[in-house]
Parts: sequence; C-alpha cells; structure tokens
Amino acid sequence: MEDQAKGLRDLINKNKILQNSKFITIASGKGGVGKTNFSVNFAYSLANFFKKRVLLIDADIGMANIHILLNTDPSKTLKNLFNGENIENILVNRYGFDALLGFSGIDSISQMDEFSISSLINSLEEISYRYDYIIIDTGAGIDDKIASFLRASSRSYIITTPEPTALMDAYALIKSIYNIYGYNNFKIVINMAKSKEEAFNTFNKLKISANKFLGIDLEMIGYLPLTQNLKKCVKKKEIITKLFPNDPFSLEMKKISAIEAEEPMDKQNINFWEKVFDFLGQKRKK
Repeated sequence: MEDQAKGLRDLINKNKILQNSKFITIASGKGGVGKTNFSVNFAYSLANFFKKRVLLIDADIGMANIHILLNTDPSKTLKNLFNGENIENILVNRYGFDALLGFSGIDSISQMDEFSISSLINSLEEISYRYDYIIIDTGAGIDDKIASFLRASSRSYIITTPEPTALMDAYALIKSIYNIYGYNNFKIVINMAKSKEEAFNTFNKLKISANKFLGIDLEMIGYLPLTQNLKKCVKKKEIITKLFPNDPFSLEMKKISAIEAEEPMDKQNINFWEKVFDFLGQKRKK
C-alpha cells in the first residue's frame, strides 16, 4: 500500500503547487439538516464579503441539488467530463464564485469506473490552484467517498441540528471517521437553532460525548438560527445571504465565514486530489 501511495504521489510533478488553496469538506450524518444550503451560502459569503476565490463542488453523487439553489441549468455537470468535455466548459459562475454541478443516476462514486474517476480528479487538479477555497459538498451519511474527502481536507465542517436523531448521526459520522482513520479535524455547525442557548446546549452534548468516548475535543465554529426567510429563499431559488443580508441567519453565516477567512492557509504537502485518489484505493490513469 505504501509503495502504491508513493507511486501515485510521484505521478504529479507540476509547478502549480496547491500551497495557497484550502480544501473544506462539508458533511452531515443524515439528510435534511441544511448541509447544501450551508455550502452554497458559505461559498457566497466567502466570495462576496471576504473577496475570496471560491470553487464549490457538488460531490453528492446521486442526489445532486446545488443547481437548484443556484437557480441554474444543470445541463453541464461533472458527468460531462467523462465524455471528454473540457472542464472549462462545465464551470458555472454564479454570484461571484465558480461551481461544478453534480449529477444523479448512480448511488455512489464506487459505481464509477476507474477511468471516469481518473478523468474527474485529473481535471479538478488542473484548476484547483486558481482558488483560495475549494468547498466540497458531499452526500449525507458515511461511505468511502465521503471518508476520502474528509481525510484529505484541511478541515471538515459537520452540519447538524438540535434534533436528537441528527445529533446521533453526526456523532456516528465523527466516531466512524475517527476510529477507522484517526482523522479528527472537525468543525461543528449547529443549524436550525431556535436560540443561541439551544445551539450551545446541542453542541455541548456532542462535545461531551466525543471527549468521553473518543478522547477528542470538538470545536463549534458557529450556529445558524431557524428563520422563515430561508424557506422563502429556497422556494424562490435564491441565496438568503444575498436576498436577506441582515437576516440573523446571514449575519451568523458572515461570522462563520470571517473566522474561516482569517485563519492562515495550510500548506498542502501532498496534493489534495492525490490524497483523495489514494484514499479511494483506485489506480490512477493519466
């Protein structure tokens, strides 16, 4: 395995070193907690309020829906890469940031053949150096694909809500990734909180469990309040931080983005996409 990993790393010998790109994976233990809504508004906030160059990738293969929140035509998606189309023709620019739309039709990345995965990662690798942030919106739950993105990321944002089942599933995700891979660079976001107190109480339950049973310390990077304006925006296919910049949700999103934007960039000693490919256990085709 070590020889294979070294061989994969040796494949890349380019001048475009990703030392100034930060990769953040957005994940959740279950669906319905607002993960994709967070990803889109996070990208918008970093790009428009903090002038960061952002690429948002819809990696929720099988249930892709970022195009709905961006109100854009999903005719060009990651799937087009597999048919030989240039990635430049697939990039979508909306609201000051770039996006790569996902697609439906398969259950997971494991159903894609090796050539398709190679094409995808090679293409993404070619453009990643342009951005300050590459935000990867993954599917809900736990699978090899999600684990690969989490493990390769500078940090991972885990989105959950005060609902007991959502909290249990968030803990299960953290527990699995930590126990299997030893990865613990998680940032917690409590979404749909009725109050700041509820958000902190919810986080403390998660923090205490993680500390007691896993021996790791979790950090809450912020919370997002429940707001009726979010429902209005989803129906209108609008972004709440754009349409209602003074809504409590938008103001808290700006705080989360400010914390992220002010942190120093991590040097990527090993190419992010190289690590993802290695973790997927695939043979790379150039």
